Amino acid sequence: MTTMQKQTLTIGGDLEVNRIGYGAMHLTGPGMWGDPVDPDAAVAVLRRAVELGVNFIDTADSYGPGNNEQIIRRALHPYPEHLVISTKGGLLRTGPTDWTGENEPYIMPLGRPEYLRQQVELSLRNLGVDCIDLYQLHSIDPTVPLADQFGALVSLQQQGKIRHIGVSGQPEVTAAQLEEARRFADIVAVENLFNLADRGGEQSLRYAENNGMAFLPWFPLGHGGLVGADSPLEPIAAQFGVAPSQLALAWLLHWSPATLLIPGTTSIPHLEQNLAAADLALSPTDLATIVDAVEASGIETWSPGR
Repeated sequence: MTTMQKQTLTIGGDLEVNRIGYGAMHLTGPGMWGDPVDPDAAVAVLRRAVELGVNFIDTADSYGPGNNEQIIRRALHPYPEHLVISTKGGLLRTGPTDWTGENEPYIMPLGRPEYLRQQVELSLRNLGVDCIDLYQLHSIDPTVPLADQFGALVSLQQQGKIRHIGVSGQPEVTAAQLEEARRFADIVAVENLFNLADRGGEQSLRYAENNGMAFLPWFPLGHGGLVGADSPLEPIAAQFGVAPSQLALAWLLHWSPATLLIPGTTSIPHLEQNLAAADLALSPTDLATIVDAVEASGIETWSPGR
């Protein structure tokens, strides 16, 4: 039987959002550094997203750093009542090449409590809010006890500066780490690498699903091979009359009721195309056929430095 998926999910018991949101990372300069190349176009994309019903936007203090949060404020403040903005903190930046693999280490987390407190205050100012709807630890710092990292965020939550707490991974937060983190905070969301070509985080996805967490798959369209003209999804997508990117997003929506998608784009037509994926109905047979096509293709997957 072909089925449509529930269009919304609830974060933390009180924030109902549409399951295709918007990832704002690319509305930043080259290398995710500095202002967007065309700030007016970035503003237009954000405003069009909200017009089309997007009520969840994902960003981070490290995108810019800070510039991404600032362009969101420029475009949308004062924010619509039901718009949820999620930001992240806990990664260091050195310049526009530090996420290209040219510098070592590729990812440098910093989870010291005093740093996290500072970054929350900066995000509050950059976004122009008194409370951040969802604040995620951007990457677990292995040199700082989890109790200290999440303790700082819980303290800010108790002060009313954070509504809900989540955690992000580079590339993933494992199920065991999620279980450990929940000893110190009420974790309502996890943001991990996950897509049709990279499904190694399945255990974390199911953990999130079974424990009432939202699961935000970053890189939802993979490393590019899922969406181009040579995509292994092209023949199947053609049968549905959609683009491969729409099929890949619809697959994620059907794969688990916990997925909250955050595809990013700087193009309004691509934005509209992405959001239309919510209307695509797939059957269990369709899901299996899609997986088989991708596995048979030997498609390139993500790795640090690409």
